[in-house]
Amino acid sequence: MATHKDSPLFQKHIPIFVRSVEGKFRNFKTAILVLAYTVYFSLPWVRWERASSADQAVMFDLVSKRFFIFDLAVYPQDIFWLSMLLFIAAIFLFFVTGLVGRAWCGYFCFQTLWTDMFMLIEHMIQGERPARVRLYKQPWNMEKILKVGSSHFFMILIAFWTGFTFIAYFGYAPELLHKFFTGNAADVAYITVAVLGISTYVAGGLSREQICIHICPYARFQSVMYDADTLAVSYDSKRGEGSAGRALPTAGLRTREERQAKGHGDCIDCGFCVQVCPTGIDIRKGLQYQCISCGLCIDACNNIMDSVSFPRGLIRYDSDHNLHSEHPTKPHLHWKRFKVIGYAAALLIMTGALAFSIVMRSDTELRIQQVRQPLFVELSDERVRNRYQLHIVNKTEHDESYKVEVRGIPPSALDLGAVTDIRLRPGKDLHLNAKVDLNEHLAEQTQEFEFVVTTQTNPDAPLIRKVRFSSDNEKH
Repeated sequence: MATHKDSPLFQKHIPIFVRSVEGKFRNFKTAILVLAYTVYFSLPWVRWERASSADQAVMFDLVSKRFFIFDLAVYPQDIFWLSMLLFIAAIFLFFVTGLVGRAWCGYFCFQTLWTDMFMLIEHMIQGERPARVRLYKQPWNMEKILKVGSSHFFMILIAFWTGFTFIAYFGYAPELLHKFFTGNAADVAYITVAVLGISTYVAGGLSREQICIHICPYARFQSVMYDADTLAVSYDSKRGEGSAGRALPTAGLRTREERQAKGHGDCIDCGFCVQVCPTGIDIRKGLQYQCISCGLCIDACNNIMDSVSFPRGLIRYDSDHNLHSEHPTKPHLHWKRFKVIGYAAALLIMTGALAFSIVMRSDTELRIQQVRQPLFVELSDERVRNRYQLHIVNKTEHDESYKVEVRGIPPSALDLGAVTDIRLRPGKDLHLNAKVDLNEHLAEQTQEFEFVVTTQTNPDAPLIRKVRFSSDNEKH
């Protein structure tokens, strides 16, 4: 009876040691990394004078239920802005993917940015790829303990500061920093920093490409957004393989003429494209879902092509349609497609709608609700009373005074009780009870009227809300 060796259910993780590379895509990734880190880590410390809250440029003030983004104050009533932002982000992702594939993952994803930083730390402390491979294979000694230990120490330090920076957006950063390190911060602050710090360290320092390959859902459904005209990192197999395949540049195979005469392609099988790949794939095997379109293999291949005096572009951003055409042209964005134009139109419309909503938002939020228990009351002098509750929110950064009037009924019908001066501090709100009394004859004729609220600073732009007046006449 024949026997066979059982194959394991899961393949053992093979560590990836990335070689550093120079080129325009590496420079672009570095520029995005510097920009993203500068914005994320510095924004909580940018001072911005504010009358009703801490002087911090960007702060999510949960106590006052307001989000501050420079001069913009976002209130719970503006929650639909968040839904619009999420829609815009999703459409932008589809739009970019339709044009240039998984470029978001290669340059802008948080996982990519933090993994890049942790790999840079390893490179600075442990050396270039051959040195890191040697260090990995050697037994544990003082050199390995110091280099590996210090690498992970700085990773944990950055992961911790990442978590602290996150909570710094939810309070006044200088004050929170003092409280945090003196043990006086809220428990939720320590828990949040611990959770985010550990998850950042595990994702960027330990799991790395495993997050992109096995956990990120985008890697699984990205293919539905690709088509034959989508630009993606591609290997020109016709040029690279020839009819006889790849070959090292040995004697008699050093020039293109010699290689073409013997049927070999331009790929000299150096393996640099694999060594620089953060997910460890071989792009020469074709487009793979593990590819994050970072373009580092393009830089590596171009450098090798320069060293052997071959034309650049053996690996490049190109569309499948152009790559397999009989006469390939210079790669370019194919944006004149129904899908891409549709994404662009939706993106422009929703972005315009969000911008319009922000610009046109009133400095005062006014909501009026009729008290329905009971709908109306018949007074002893034959007047009919309706009650209303006004909710006024001051969205400005200064004190504001308000005047409440009615339109469509006699001004004397409005009764605000003992309230004579309506004044609100910045960011505060007020619930105001109002009574409207109409005589029996006028009540029968009135079905609707208007509340008119004007501000002292902008009396020419009143807020008008039409409300219903209920009476016994509705029963007939």
